Amino acid sequence: MLYRQLGRTALKVSPLCLGTLNLGVRTTRDEAFALMDEALEQGINFFDTANQYGWQVHKGLTEEIIGEWFAQGGGRRERVVLGTKVCNPMSDLPNDQGLSARHIIASCEDSLRRLRTDWIDVYQLHNIDPTASWDEVWQAMETLVHQGKIRYVGSSNFAGWHLADAQAAAARRNFLGLVSEQCCYNLATRYVEMEVVPAARAHGIGVLAWSPLHGGLLSGALRKLDEGTAVKTAQGRAQIALRTMRDTVEQYEKLCESISADPSQVALAWLLSRPGLTAAVIGPRTTGHLASALETLDMTLPEDILAPLDELFPPIGNGQPAPATWLA
Repeated sequence: MLYRQLGRTALKVSPLCLGTLNLGVRTTRDEAFALMDEALEQGINFFDTANQYGWQVHKGLTEEIIGEWFAQGGGRRERVVLGTKVCNPMSDLPNDQGLSARHIIASCEDSLRRLRTDWIDVYQLHNIDPTASWDEVWQAMETLVHQGKIRYVGSSNFAGWHLADAQAAAARRNFLGLVSEQCCYNLATRYVEMEVVPAARAHGIGVLAWSPLHGGLLSGALRKLDEGTAVKTAQGRAQIALRTMRDTVEQYEKLCESISADPSQVALAWLLSRPGLTAAVIGPRTTGHLASALETLDMTLPEDILAPLDELFPPIGNGQPAPATWLA
């Protein structure tokens, strides 16, 4: 495993990050344990979760499962770079959501308890809270860093100007600020190439891509639907995208077939080659899915494949970062 630095930090993380959205929802507890064990054994040291995950059963469930896994010992916690998130509502109470200092600190305490750990490596702001000032956010995060409860702060679903604002406010306080931004990024959704990725690179912020297969759209969706084997592809983001992208996806699957490559591996290999990307957050349900993702680490897509991919899934505008792309 060739590890990458997380943004401008000296922290080393695997280019594949184990996303845990499925744990306890689409996997059983035992399956989740086996999946995390296999990921760690294969060199994946970066795990991502959120305080809200598991909401289909109850909020916090996924963190609880990870905490039970850590409690087995064997150096599991020490070997994992752990990220979790705060912001989304945890109940109907008005102060049990958002990025107030009260909620950030209380939510961190709750996550630590569920995760059965003393620290969180990357504590991520799950979304922007327009009612919270950066001074309030950074004061809360500074408190948690000084208490030894978190090591770094990341963001998720931010715009480019949010990243710049956050870093300017952190600099005024002599605080490290954001070290990562987790955004929706894949062949079918390249909007972040306009401003988010350039802003992240300019400020030394690592980019983490969630939904690298666009909810299964890029994993052989049409073939799976024909075979009746679709799970995620038959719902959510992929199902919505197929309404307008069916012809494109069909051509994409034919392109992958022409080189005898699995569509999910092509999509992931493409993403891992993007400038500024630190890691792709994968969400395998089985160890077989995990093994397939790991194979992409040895894949290099030739130019005669990259060019057709850009034609099928063109970058926004002329492929340049803003403001040049606006002139396309």
